[in-house]
Order: sequence, then C-alpha cells, then structure tokens
Amino acid sequence: MKKMLSSRAERGTFARRSKQVAIISTLLANPRLQQFAPTAEGAATLVRALPDVDILVNNLGIYESKDFACITDEDWRRFFEVNVLSGARLARHYFPGMMKRDWGRIIFIASESALVIPPDMIHYGMTKTAQLAVSRGLAGLTRGTRVTVNSVLPGPTRSEGIVDFLKSVTGDPQASPAEIEAAFFAKERPSSLIQRMIDPEEVANMVAYVASPLSAATNGAALRVDGGVVPVIA
Repeated sequence: MKKMLSSRAERGTFARRSKQVAIISTLLANPRLQQFAPTAEGAATLVRALPDVDILVNNLGIYESKDFACITDEDWRRFFEVNVLSGARLARHYFPGMMKRDWGRIIFIASESALVIPPDMIHYGMTKTAQLAVSRGLAGLTRGTRVTVNSVLPGPTRSEGIVDFLKSVTGDPQASPAEIEAAFFAKERPSSLIQRMIDPEEVANMVAYVASPLSAATNGAALRVDGGVVPVIA
C-alpha cells in the first residue's frame, strides 16, 4: 500500500512538473516576454501564468567584453537588472511556497567569473559574485527543511553568440572558429585545465543533479563546472 501511494505521489509530482515546463516553454516562445523577461513586468507575467514551481533555475544573463573606463552607469544598472534582479524577483515569489510545501530547488547559474573576475568584464563579474551572495543567503533561510538553494558556476560555454564574443576579445576576426577558441584560452583563460569550450550538456548534467532528490544534502554550495579555470582547491 505504501508503495502504491508513493508511486501515485511520484506520478502526480512528475505530471505537475511536466506541466510547469510546458507552460514556461510556451511563455518563453513569446517574443514580447523575451524582451521584457529581465524586468519586473516580465517577472509578473511569468508568475501570473505559473504561480508555483518546485524547481527554479535562474539562467538569464548577458555578458560583454568592455574596458572598465568605458562601462557607463547605464551598463552597470542593465547588467545588475538582467543578471541579478531577474533571478532575485523570481526567487522572492517562489521561495515562500517551497518552504510551505517543504520541498524545492532554487539554482542560480553564475559563472567562474564570480571568483576569477576577468579584467575586461568587471561589470559582468560583479553580477555573478552577487548571485553567489543571494544564493548563499537564501540557503541560510532553509535550515531544517527539504528546500535547497545552490549556485552552478560554468566556465566558458559553447552557446549562441559565443563566436562573436570570442572574436571581440581575441583580435583576429578572420581566424577560424577553432583558431579563435584556441587563442582565447591561451590568452584569456590560460588556467583552464581542459583548454576548450564547455558543452551546454556538461553544465546541464550538474543542474540536473542539483535539481533532483539525489542532491538533498547539497545546500548553500557554489558548484563549479568550469573546466578547472578557478585555480583553487576549495
């Protein structure tokens, strides 16, 4: 009987989470929401459509290479709004429900740049360090519950737009993608142990673990999937 009840509960949980994923996929296909996703309006639209979730992955972010003296006040505000406030708003809404249900996962996708801040991306690094602070602070509020809050810190990842970014920092836009990637790691990320871009699936593997019941004892952590860029043990 207990097995039957457990199986039914698991099927109900799976169905609920599948529905949540379907709703989010539909919303994110809306060009208007894509445009306003980082704003308070975008967050409000999302939570109206999806009042409760069991797992929240804050993966929205922007990046660029820019000389510190050229980073404007508006740049600082825009990076903080998109990279930090977007996730904080959603966590603020969904966290109380998770605590009430005594189960939930909040995952912030930060970056190795939170720990090793690139000199040409200081505004970006600032936002990633801020994400670690929000994540650890929220984790401290989960004491004695089955809710966890963690950060995942990818290294340079092969994603849409990365080729244009690499061209902007390596200085040879005519080089092949492979040559640009090799030059980037030689010049910009020499501490990388794998000396290549990380595939999105490699980051997703860590996120899948953190989002699962298997990670019940992992809370308040900053988990690196950085290819060894951060040259410290702990």
